[in-house]
Amino acid sequence: MDRKQIIRKLRYYFQYIPFTLNTLLYAAAFYIAWHLLYRPAPKKLEEDTDSFRQIVLLMAKMAFWFLLVFVGVSILSTIISWIYYKWLQQKHSKRLQVAFTNESKKGKQNRLYMEASLEGAFRPILGFVNGRLFYDDLLLTDKFALLSNKRKENSMKRVAISGKSRMQLPDIKEYQLKGGFVYFEDMLHIFSLAIQQPVSGQFYQPPTLQEEQEQDVFPKKTETTDVRIDQLRRVQGDFFNYKDFETGDDVRRIVWKVYARNRDLVVRVPELFEPYASHVYFYASFEAAVKQQWLNDDYLREMLNYYKNNVWTIYDALSKKEWDIRYIPDQHFTLPEELSPRDRASRIISNSVWQKGQNLGQYFNARYGTALCISSLIDLNELQQILDKCDGSTVIYFVKLSRTFRHFVAWSLLKRVVFLPPKDRLSKLRTKWTFAPMRLQLQKREKEIEAMLHKAAATTGII
Repeated sequence: MDRKQIIRKLRYYFQYIPFTLNTLLYAAAFYIAWHLLYRPAPKKLEEDTDSFRQIVLLMAKMAFWFLLVFVGVSILSTIISWIYYKWLQQKHSKRLQVAFTNESKKGKQNRLYMEASLEGAFRPILGFVNGRLFYDDLLLTDKFALLSNKRKENSMKRVAISGKSRMQLPDIKEYQLKGGFVYFEDMLHIFSLAIQQPVSGQFYQPPTLQEEQEQDVFPKKTETTDVRIDQLRRVQGDFFNYKDFETGDDVRRIVWKVYARNRDLVVRVPELFEPYASHVYFYASFEAAVKQQWLNDDYLREMLNYYKNNVWTIYDALSKKEWDIRYIPDQHFTLPEELSPRDRASRIISNSVWQKGQNLGQYFNARYGTALCISSLIDLNELQQILDKCDGSTVIYFVKLSRTFRHFVAWSLLKRVVFLPPKDRLSKLRTKWTFAPMRLQLQKREKEIEAMLHKAAATTGII
């Protein structure tokens, strides 16, 4: 068992400790107030005692005891609420219920929300009921509040306490729930009485949208002829819209310039229009042609999150086109059949990981693939072979992973030293990335990929 696992287990078992940091702070405040109000006064001060000082002291004592009784009632009700719910859990198998939803505001962002409810429980007087979930290898979420009353349908009777909160987790992936805790706390959070909850299941953190890069895309294949569309699609003829003259062809379509040049009778092919839906095939490779020990590095984990966000942004931009989009994953997943194509793509992108099992040549079909997204970790030889097969109708998006930790070094150091401490979780990695050996190797690969893309016939976009 390594150090991280020991720390996680300790944090898990510390949840059972009812004392908090506020316990020490308010205990010290109580001792100081008691010492000031009830310690014996010096003899000289007793001789000079006036009525005003006595009144102030009496009012302070009244406020002290009022607050003490007030907090005591809250603590007592917290203990009663805790005991009552513990009885409900043992006798009636009541437990924390959670449900996860992905919501978007104004169609711009995917956000993970959790709705939690605790059936039969009641909140302490002026107190709080909070929850916390453990996932994967005993990692824990932030505490979430259960503040609302959930009432029975068509009735004022309260059946549970509930709450809805946004989940902000470190990585874009699927998580496995391992359990949870419910905490009953008094008004000043002096005590936090925990009850373990048998919560299980899985949920995933969806990718978020980044700045879009617009590219024109056109489908290369029509899958079926049973889905009609409002706008007709033009289908180009063979030989640049010319063909040899045959019996029955309209003589008005003969190209006399061609006949004058080489004495061949050819006619223009009329433009054909197909009233059926065409499909854009979108590929996103998660191939990582790097050292095996790099795959578990913190840098690669953050690069994976950055890459997923950009893949999702590209998919979202392509889905707004007039064509239907088909996302082709390079990894196998078992997903519910009732998912919509958009939700399915979001789930696949979230669950994808850096892989070395399927290279780009095995994955990408240059004949049908319209859009391809690659990262800085792609195999250069495989990429060159794909580029040789692509023409201008193939759009290749290149996501530069070095931009994951992009920042202005001088300004960042100035903020750390003079102004404010870093607020986001990438700040430490950004500072270390400036001097990391991996940074130079990655930037060298990116320059080579850019040079290959500039020489290629395919349409490219660098993100």
